Amino acid sequence: MIRLARAEELGWVADTIAAAFGIYVARLGRAPAPMSADHAALIAAGEVHLFEVEGERLGLIVLQRKPDHLFVDILAVVPAAQHRGVGRALMRFAEGEARRLGLPAVRLYTNAKMTENLRFYPALGYRQTEARREDGYDRVYFEKRLA
Repeated sequence: MIRLARAEELGWVADTIAAAFGIYVARLGRAPAPMSADHAALIAAGEVHLFEVEGERLGLIVLQRKPDHLFVDILAVVPAAQHRGVGRALMRFAEGEARRLGLPAVRLYTNAKMTENLRFYPALGYRQTEARREDGYDRVYFEKRLA
């Protein structure tokens, strides 16, 4: 089940993002951007969606509606649930939401040093559209056009 996060789940959201992205701190030499995002504001805006199985929260995705696409701002999976299809399910959810909203594409970016993601997104049908340095991070941008 995928549902909107509630305000009282802020601690879980922040902890999950920290756990999922914490492995990259040493690689990047600083905290990845999702770790310092305003998680309370994202929840209040109705942008944080949680993935649950039998009441256990396993991951989250932050989706932002743009005029011509749905933007995946953050994708985070509880470390113990990684490599079990949670991330794929959340990305399928994003694509379904984009279709439901009448948007033709899903877009996102990842850090160039998060090499796992550079394989993950293309395996889901996303194509790299550009790479650039932004806000002190080397970002790789991806897009999936929807039928």
